[in-house]
Amino acid sequence: MRTVDEVEDGTRPPLWIRRPGVLHLGAYVIAAAVFAAQILIVIQRGSDAVTVVGVLLAGAGVALSWWRPWAGLIVTSAASFAVTTVGEDRISVWMMAILVLFSFTFRGKRPVVGTFIVAAMFVGALTTVGDYRGGAVVAVAALFSAIAGGATGAALRLSRDHWLVLEERARSAVDAREVETERRVTEERLRIARDLHDVIGHQVAMLSVNLGVAEIGLPETAGSSRQALEAARTNARNVVTETQRILMLLRRGDPAPGEESRRPTPSFAGIPGLIASFENIGLSVGSTISVSDDTAEPIVGVTVYRIVQEALTNAYRHGEGAAIVDVHEADGSIFVTVDNRIGHTLRGAVAGSGLGLVGMRERVESGGGKLTIDSHAGRFRVSAELSPSGAQLA
Repeated sequence: MRTVDEVEDGTRPPLWIRRPGVLHLGAYVIAAAVFAAQILIVIQRGSDAVTVVGVLLAGAGVALSWWRPWAGLIVTSAASFAVTTVGEDRISVWMMAILVLFSFTFRGKRPVVGTFIVAAMFVGALTTVGDYRGGAVVAVAALFSAIAGGATGAALRLSRDHWLVLEERARSAVDAREVETERRVTEERLRIARDLHDVIGHQVAMLSVNLGVAEIGLPETAGSSRQALEAARTNARNVVTETQRILMLLRRGDPAPGEESRRPTPSFAGIPGLIASFENIGLSVGSTISVSDDTAEPIVGVTVYRIVQEALTNAYRHGEGAAIVDVHEADGSIFVTVDNRIGHTLRGAVAGSGLGLVGMRERVESGGGKLTIDSHAGRFRVSAELSPSGAQLA
């Protein structure tokens, strides 16, 4: 999961974004250092009572702002009236007020109002109780120093909020993809269960029929054999019943189980029709299918059909030109290859998520096969090797 330490482009954000308290504390440390230095200057110089009161008032405002930002900001800014009256130590008091304003806006308080309070105090002190020796230059400097302090704190706050939003988006994207991956894998497993049910149901039904024929052909004296065949037929019916029950449990919440159940069971014989359906929507497909339903177990035919279906879907969405499909038998194995040139533009309204490949791999490996997916020289290829019996490959 991505955090505020690693957002968007993977760069590490500054310390003040990861640890905002450090910057907040730093402003107060500087303000405390200014206050301590000014106290030493006041003692050494023997300043008058008004100056001492102004410096102490500013220091008290800094301390108060740690717990009460609004009250502390007002007290620290108001101290400028005291020091401006006698014309001493205005810079140090202004610095403390600016640092408090910076912390004030960085903590998310209202920057415009806070800046207005400090600026009004500065300019008001200069134009009412001050001697105004600096004229317009001092007033403008005081005004813009207040604006700079408030704007800097607010800007850093907004920057950190931006990083936090990116962090939350990254976390949400990861969570959403995990949910989508689980959903798609579950859907593919359900489809595997349906295909398996159809194949097993057909095979067990044929087994039951053959057992019935064998039972009819037994002589009257073969009572024990007849009982064994009857028990085998009962077991076959139980297998069909149990697989149907399990499939019904898996289909809970399925929006259209009836529609799916009416579709024919996928097989080697259905691959030409599948290819034709893609050609009808604009995908050019060259195919070589040299394997029939008699070549391999039905479940292998289902797996090959699904591989071709998913690979052609990807070729239609992301490829260009013709897709090449090859299904053949060699050295006791079934080989499936779907190859297409990688396109530069997406065909279709919705981009694929790549999760279909996850389901494809799970289906192939569940049958003991090997799946290879690679891209080279601008082409994308899906290759699979399966045993005709569906058993593990050596």
